Amino acid sequence: MAIEHQARKRFGQNFLVDQQIIAQIIAAIGPKADDNLIEIGPGTAALTEHLIQHCPSMQVVELDRDLVAFLTEKFSAYTGFRLHSGDALKTDFAQFHQGRQMRLVGNLPYNISTPLLFHLLKNRELIKDMHFMLQREVVDRLGAVPGNKTYGRLSVMVQYHCRVMPLIPVPPSAFRPAPKVQSAIVRLKPHREKPHTAENEALLSQLVSHSFQQRRKTLRNCLRPYAEHLGQADVEMDLSRRAEQLKVAEFVALSNYIHQSISQSGNNSILSSQ
Repeated sequence: MAIEHQARKRFGQNFLVDQQIIAQIIAAIGPKADDNLIEIGPGTAALTEHLIQHCPSMQVVELDRDLVAFLTEKFSAYTGFRLHSGDALKTDFAQFHQGRQMRLVGNLPYNISTPLLFHLLKNRELIKDMHFMLQREVVDRLGAVPGNKTYGRLSVMVQYHCRVMPLIPVPPSAFRPAPKVQSAIVRLKPHREKPHTAENEALLSQLVSHSFQQRRKTLRNCLRPYAEHLGQADVEMDLSRRAEQLKVAEFVALSNYIHQSISQSGNNSILSSQ
């Protein structure tokens, strides 16, 4: 069953059509029959029709109602196929776990990719791995190292939670319509045991956000809301540096230092006020 579907700009739709690229993606994912596989934004089923051959019980989340009807009909012969109509940003992905680690895949709309990644990471303990098509610039940010101009909040927080593995570059010609940007496939694998553990992950997230809000300023200036809790950390960690110079491990260490200081002071209100 084929479909002539006009890509909708408001949904950020660019449909993958290059069969060679599709084959590389399927090989990289390596779907298996017993996987708890969920595809986000299957679109015109370019990946779905290959994934379902390996995993007939896969599930998909699709926002476009016209495509919901198409997908429902196309895969009606697969009794294990489940389609969920809705916005991935508003979807509770924990519902798909049901005691089995999730494998998430998708050609993500570029206009929501960053907030969607943060949304998915809320359920990181339930996820085995994620394979996503993203704008190449976003993939570069995900894997960026300190000192790189693309290194920022997204880099630190995703690397804190996941191992980041860029896999396949994808040119604009692989899509219909062709986007104006380069794309890439990335694998994100949540750490089973984190290399560095924050005592308070909400505080770590707040701290990293503050640090990169004005990235040309020093950390000392960016972290004024925490000034009374910095203490010796200013000496030990050299807060005259900028956020882009700190490794993930250093952000975690700084977060833990501030958390301990707050706990000792008994003033936990700062954690909910930032």
